Amino acid sequence: MGGEDRRAKIVALLGSAGAAVSGGRLARELGVSRQVIVQDVALLRCGGVEVESTHRGYVLRRRAMPRRIFKVRHGEEQVEDELNLIVDLGGTVEDVVVNHRTYGVISVPLNVSSRRDVARYLADIASSRSTPLSRVTSGYHFHHVSAPSEEVLDEIGAALGKRGYLVDRLPYETVE
Repeated sequence: MGGEDRRAKIVALLGSAGAAVSGGRLARELGVSRQVIVQDVALLRCGGVEVESTHRGYVLRRRAMPRRIFKVRHGEEQVEDELNLIVDLGGTVEDVVVNHRTYGVISVPLNVSSRRDVARYLADIASSRSTPLSRVTSGYHFHHVSAPSEEVLDEIGAALGKRGYLVDRLPYETVE
């Protein structure tokens, strides 16, 4: 693999990752040394790609995208359908939030933006003793969803409504 192809692959890997990716992991996946990754990242930055270094690895700087909160309700067997619907339309599910009358607001980051992320999330749930957070509120939960445009967010809202997932917020629910 040539340098340009490798740098394109780095951008693709960082773009599809839900979290920072270490230089060591990039080096292993691309079959090069970590020093080559450091040099490639420097070249990407010179070329205008906004790659940030964090204590956990590299991330692509995300431009501020439109964001909306959706309140939804469905059973656990519909989690995959709901998440795939959102990512297939171009959205990123940033988190899951529940507003419990006793426990208050509980929020957990998801950063799900592809079917691969959805599959990974579902595998994590299935391989542990965990259950979806929405179980504590009988399936009611919220998602902050970001997308490239307000029009995409409108499409996501319409699709969630068409599937029967979208529900109205109650006056006491504050999750912003």
